[in-house]
Amino acid sequence: MRPGHTLIFATICAGALVVSPLAAAQTQAASTTAANPLAQADRDFVQAASMSSSTEIDAAKLATHNSDDKDVESFAHHMMLDHTKLTVQLKMAAPHGVTVPKDNSDTAVLDSLKGLKGKAFDQAYIAKVGVEGHKQAVAAFQKEIADGQDASLKKAAQDALPTIQHHYQMAQDLAAKKGVSQ
Repeated sequence: MRPGHTLIFATICAGALVVSPLAAAQTQAASTTAANPLAQADRDFVQAASMSSSTEIDAAKLATHNSDDKDVESFAHHMMLDHTKLTVQLKMAAPHGVTVPKDNSDTAVLDSLKGLKGKAFDQAYIAKVGVEGHKQAVAAFQKEIADGQDASLKKAAQDALPTIQHHYQMAQDLAAKKGVSQ
């Protein structure tokens, strides 16, 4: 080999060493995905359930700072505890190789609450997060039970649905008590 070719050959070999682990990782990730295909209904559920719980938790944290109403703060505390548990249960139910998104709150909802304080915050929080958020969550969990393909996700949805329905009822009761239109 001529001297110039030796340098080119060494550069190509070094590049192959750098690329090989990356290519191996991509192949492994692809095979994990191929081995655990998740139906669209199940993917939609994982996204909706994780977003719902993440939004509930973040909005509840806002409520501890932006609300002066003991009933709203109590509801928010309850939501924070339950949705933290529900997030853990969803992660445990997810098939191997399926990532449950974290910190994927609905930023539009949170942004609409951030600048509000007192009664204005309470009304928006109860309507958007309490009532509407749980109405959407109930629908997502029911859809997974009806249409989901993954047995562990369906079971997680079945197990969690009574809690989500209870939250929805709590939110409706709080809205009625505080005069928030539904």
